[in-house]
Amino acid sequence: MQTALHATVLNLHQPPWNLEHLLEHEPWTAREILFALDRIPRALWPYEGLGKVHVSLSGTLLETLSSPEFQSRVYGIVKCGDLLWHLQNTRILEILGTAYYHPVLPLIPEADRALQLERWRGIGEHLFRRRFRGFWPPELGFREELIPLLRRFGYEFVIVDGEHVEPLEPMRWEELRYRPHLAEYGGEAITVIVRDRDLSNAQESGMDPDWFLEEVAARTRWCDFPPLVTTCSDGDNGGWFRNTTPGRGYFGEFYQPLLERVRAGDRRVRPTFLSEYLDAFGAHGRVRVHPGAWNTGDHDGRGFVQWTGSERQKAALSRVHEVSALVAELASRSERDGVPRDRLEAIMYRLLRAQTSCNFYWGEAWVDRCHRDLDEALALL
Repeated sequence: MQTALHATVLNLHQPPWNLEHLLEHEPWTAREILFALDRIPRALWPYEGLGKVHVSLSGTLLETLSSPEFQSRVYGIVKCGDLLWHLQNTRILEILGTAYYHPVLPLIPEADRALQLERWRGIGEHLFRRRFRGFWPPELGFREELIPLLRRFGYEFVIVDGEHVEPLEPMRWEELRYRPHLAEYGGEAITVIVRDRDLSNAQESGMDPDWFLEEVAARTRWCDFPPLVTTCSDGDNGGWFRNTTPGRGYFGEFYQPLLERVRAGDRRVRPTFLSEYLDAFGAHGRVRVHPGAWNTGDHDGRGFVQWTGSERQKAALSRVHEVSALVAELASRSERDGVPRDRLEAIMYRLLRAQTSCNFYWGEAWVDRCHRDLDEALALL
């Protein structure tokens, strides 16, 4: 029986100023989120070298956690400086690059995608002092035209949802889902890590370690190669991750007991880092990745319908493109016309913040936040 290598990925994101707002209006919810973040490295400390988890932190979350004002405000709840330091432990955590304001990258203007990646890399390298080999597309929103951009920023692999991956050469079911592949666009190729949607759903909502071990063994039983099982979900949303009762929730009821079974000699699963797996076994086979995102609520991610389903959502996204074109025109002549850099930065900041995926995901509840940022950008224009 092959031992399955298990890669755990936790997406961590809070919209701009959301934690500050929650501290004032829903303080217990804010505490639950902060405790969920702080719990990740603490739960893994006793298992250094065995427990291995990937985290993706949006730029807006990193901006909040690294703010001296916010750190002072939550002192006594969580020590954010210590948390950021603990996230540097490469024996228990691998940090994935992402986009600063957590936009659905295929839906925003092409010119702004590089700015989102550049700004995240700026804060990521400042706080963590390392190179980031893997990329987490916010909301797992991906299309192949992003590949040259990711390669330009030095990313070696990207995670995608398995439901959108199509083989371009003969592959068995287990080969397609439990092996990294190569996808190409515009003469550039990148390694694709395939998310197991069913097991990721279980990770998000709650699962038993014995069930997981049996399920993984059943799914990978015919693999004649080292299978890579990748599970991805939010890591700071929902009661499963926010549960503050000792010994409960994701780490207390699932991940730590799973590690105890592995430590005791269970060979069905072994945690791995994605970069570690790729260095040892590489990628095999060519695939096409169709445009799409991960499944949320009642939507399966095809067509990005979660963020484009209503006329108001579509109108707001259309306006993002219009304002982006105006900003690009201003930027192109900024030196010639003497546009102050701080004015241009203030405009760009609002434009990029307007693209936050949360502004569109909640149906129409947060669309006004997008328009408010765009209105401010236009006023400065």
